[in-house]
Amino acid sequence: MRDLALIIILIGLGTITLMRPWIGVLALAVVGYMHPQGYAWGVARTLPAFEILIFLLTASVLISPETRSVIFLKKRLSVLRDWRLILIGLLWLDFALTSYYSMIPAIAWYRFSEISKVFISLTFTLLLIDTREKLRYLIITIALSIALLATKGGVWAILTGSFDRVYGPPGSHFYDNNHFAVLTVMNIPLLFLWLRQCHDRWIRLFVMVLSMLSVVSALTSWSRGGLIALSVTAMLLVWHSKRKVLAVPFLLLGLFFAVGNLPDEWMQRMGTILRYESEGSAVSRMEVWEEGIRFVLHRPWVGFGPDGWFYAASQDWHSAYIEMLAENGFPGLLLWLSLLVGSIISLSWLHWRSSKSASLELTWLADFSGMLRASLLSYAIGAALLGLSYWDILYQLLVISALLSALAVPLLRQSEPADTSMSIG
Repeated sequence: MRDLALIIILIGLGTITLMRPWIGVLALAVVGYMHPQGYAWGVARTLPAFEILIFLLTASVLISPETRSVIFLKKRLSVLRDWRLILIGLLWLDFALTSYYSMIPAIAWYRFSEISKVFISLTFTLLLIDTREKLRYLIITIALSIALLATKGGVWAILTGSFDRVYGPPGSHFYDNNHFAVLTVMNIPLLFLWLRQCHDRWIRLFVMVLSMLSVVSALTSWSRGGLIALSVTAMLLVWHSKRKVLAVPFLLLGLFFAVGNLPDEWMQRMGTILRYESEGSAVSRMEVWEEGIRFVLHRPWVGFGPDGWFYAASQDWHSAYIEMLAENGFPGLLLWLSLLVGSIISLSWLHWRSSKSASLELTWLADFSGMLRASLLSYAIGAALLGLSYWDILYQLLVISALLSALAVPLLRQSEPADTSMSIG
């Protein structure tokens, strides 16, 4: 029955993709983040659902009169000038170079092909998501896809007393409990963005429930990195709250309730965050970080290639920063950090500029930029302890940030005369 249900869902998504190309981008997000085939039992479990949707989306773009028009293509070319997209292209070329010079080419080229699939899907996002409403629907689709998985985990944790760890979809790149915790925490700001942009009472209540169960899911993943990321994200959300006086006590009460209902074993495990010198896994992580830094000095330009830890270290790097440095050298790390840090700075400026504007038209822009920044900061914190440098959600958020900037430019220009007149008056 699961296989049949999955096939019916994929047929439905494929049909909609052929009819409305931009909705195909949302369908890719559903399949990419929910990974429904991981819950199948039969032949559907190995079904290349993501690749099938990319093929259908390509066909849809080629046959659609709208996307084949010269006017449409000229409008989309303006987005391609964003600095983030140039750096993403350079980073992809760097991945190809380091794969060519990899110490283990077979593994490196396989990883490179997986990365390329993600980048190909992002080109459709750039091409087809061209309005504020489409961007909003894309973010809601991503948030809902991840939140439904987190809700499943949160409900399971409540029913079992939080003794079992919460995992992601089987076969996905975020199946591991630590990875799924960071993904869940990154998604909470996107849920808050949905909440701010929605005015329907029942939908808002639904999103609030999803957010609370996401917090439960992140906590009961038993991930120390997830807890650190959740703590910082919670402070960011309070900072962005319009009612800080009410938000702080509510947050403290929620954390007190959550921690008070977690088992003693969970408290003991989280307590090792402050005693990392005597904790086995923390010590082993620092040792493998030293290995990565020491080894890359012998190959500073190309590193060991994607997934090079198989050759260079005894275990995974357990840090996206060390992973990017060791596997792609100093050029790869510089490009990757420029994308991540630069996007956070760009979103911060966009948030400051739109929130200080006298125009009410820019309120949505402040919400979008603030929550996207919180999500990227959650990633930056979680990635310090996990090898997440090739994660598709990161590059999806970077592309969304570029689209947001493209939509913001004309609005900011229109608001400048009003802001100037107010400051003079």
